[in-house]
Amino acid sequence: MSPSKWFPIERHTVEMHDEKIVDDFYISPLGDGVMTLPFTKDNKIVLIKQYKHGFGEITYDLPAGFTQVGKSVEASALAELEEETGIIATSSDLFFLGKFCNVPAKLKHTTYSYLVRNVCFNGVQKLDDCEEILVETQEPQKVISMIKENIIMKSDVVATIMKAYLEFPELFI
Repeated sequence: MSPSKWFPIERHTVEMHDEKIVDDFYISPLGDGVMTLPFTKDNKIVLIKQYKHGFGEITYDLPAGFTQVGKSVEASALAELEEETGIIATSSDLFFLGKFCNVPAKLKHTTYSYLVRNVCFNGVQKLDDCEEILVETQEPQKVISMIKENIIMKSDVVATIMKAYLEFPELFI
């Protein structure tokens, strides 16, 4: 039995390449996540700041969450974008950047990341009871500097921003 619906744990028996059996290999099947990298109409990146208890600090993040039951990956990404920032967009606004694995030795979790351009704050935040999220916008070059200076440290956030930087360098000028 898992200690929490938010952090399930499973015990697996694994046969290694040398045929050695490891009978207490633990993983967490968290489920997949979604993330958006929103650019405003005046080409600023929308970031969120929130406390992450496992890290013990307030971190810079992008709008993200788990894929939602009964919703596609894209629909989940759009829902999280609206819930965390108040930005309403449509699936035609999304550009798939890629998928990233986080701690693949211990987590069964893939983050699907999307770029969304020309957003505006056209809705209201719909935060969960345990969320306190501040929204801010930054110039793209400032965001790259924040990565260099270890101000933005979350691995899937860095991967998403850097993938966009490689695919759409014109957005970061």
